[in-house]
Amino acid sequence: MVDSVNPTTIKANDPRIGGVTRVAAARPVATQNAPSSPTVSAPAAAPTLARTMAASAPVDTSRVALIRDAVEQGRYPLSPASVADALIAARYEWMSHDAS
Repeated sequence: MVDSVNPTTIKANDPRIGGVTRVAAARPVATQNAPSSPTVSAPAAAPTLARTMAASAPVDTSRVALIRDAVEQGRYPLSPASVADALIAARYEWMSHDAS
């Protein structure tokens, strides 16, 4: 059972409660155009993993070019059975994630 929270549940200096770290408030930063009127500058948005990955396709174009040349020249071993096995395995993987 869960105890309800009320003012008497948590007491001062309770060892179960961690300490609170205070952070200093942001200081105003003066701009070059108006040094007399301080403003707070917003921090630059940090690039997220999704934004970084969306910037370019995750494709090694030099590797693709090498494989394309090898296929065109007949030097790349293509096995229809291994291609079919990979396609069937991929389909089973997709089916396992389908909502049924």
